[in-house]
Amino acid sequence: MSILAIVLLQITASPSLEAANRGLQILAHSQLADGSWAADVGYKLDNSYKVWQQDVSHVGVTALSGMAFLAGGHVPQRGKYGEVVDKAVSYLLQQVQQDGYISNNETRLYSHAFATLFLAEVYGMTPRDDVRAALQRAVNLIVSSQNNSGGWRYQPHVADSDMSVAACQVLALRSAHNIGIQVPISTIDAAVAYVRKSAIRNDDPAWSLHRDSRPGDFRYQPNLRARASFPLTAAGITILHGAGVYADADIERGLQRLESQAASFNRQYGSGMGGHYYFYYGHYYAVQAFHIAGGERYRNYLRLIQGELLRMQNSDGSWPNNVGPGSTYGTATACLILQIPKEYLPIFQR
Repeated sequence: MSILAIVLLQITASPSLEAANRGLQILAHSQLADGSWAADVGYKLDNSYKVWQQDVSHVGVTALSGMAFLAGGHVPQRGKYGEVVDKAVSYLLQQVQQDGYISNNETRLYSHAFATLFLAEVYGMTPRDDVRAALQRAVNLIVSSQNNSGGWRYQPHVADSDMSVAACQVLALRSAHNIGIQVPISTIDAAVAYVRKSAIRNDDPAWSLHRDSRPGDFRYQPNLRARASFPLTAAGITILHGAGVYADADIERGLQRLESQAASFNRQYGSGMGGHYYFYYGHYYAVQAFHIAGGERYRNYLRLIQGELLRMQNSDGSWPNNVGPGSTYGTATACLILQIPKEYLPIFQR
């Protein structure tokens, strides 16, 4: 047996990927007839999640679920779950509004970005004219919704912005740019400038205003009193990576902060809280940040998050999400994180 075959066999047989396969099985079983997945539509409220539509077709969760299958090597009409992915694509194409906004059941710009990212990854694997046309309109909506500060907020075309929403948009733009969709360089430059203003440095008085903030953290918004956190720091690094910045002082300090906080963050928001949505979206960005960084720090991080996710998986193959859109969201995100070593998704390739 060749060395490559041995490596592939080891990857395929790993406990993490076996766990992800069980997660994909339950995702496939729970897909609705129209190709969507149901979840609670709502918004962050302090440390909780305020639901305004319960258990309805969810654009963002459908996109994340679709990406979980892509990350496992399943593409439309190919692979064990090719039909599942094809139905998800069809559902999302039907939700593209005239102005390019991808929304249904009052989902917001977070979901639009995940849907745009999913369609871009699909197009990168299986070029389709209908996907490309919808994708260009969706990208145009993101570009036109960037505000004067260089960021994005929960709804298109508003003056406010924050780091977590901005990260979703930049990843979607990066993926679209990778497969030839037009993205203005001025949009990316403005996003980089925005995230730079949110980075806490040694000479920044902001870190002294918050007990848990330190140099290397990224703030929710670029003002001195905005909070910082593990997910926001991971999102900040991911924005810079998505914009083509792979190594500088802000990224290095940020990675050091993530390394120092990861274990305590897991205890607080992972198994300790039954899978808070902070846990999942924090590691959705963190795994990408460490994957691009590579080396020993990536391997150390991967062991940590894999261990936590394996402990958290339910007996039926799903993952809990007691605070957030629901178990489907937790399962889709966990499968994405666990399958990143495969590097099937173009956005996950170095």
